Amino acid sequence: MNTVTTGLAAGMALGFAGYFGGFWAFLLVLVLGAVGAITGLALQGDLNFRSRRHR
Repeated sequence: MNTVTTGLAAGMALGFAGYFGGFWAFLLVLVLGAVGAITGLALQGDLNFRSRRHR
């Protein structure tokens, strides 16, 4: 299990805590899953937040 999958699973697990809230819980799961996936990509090194300026 790589860090992207772990981050996605963590975000989904956090969102699942709000599952019983209906549509808003669905949005919560979606947003937290995306945040988890982005965090996993950043920790894995596949996503770079630094801007690259070329001279």
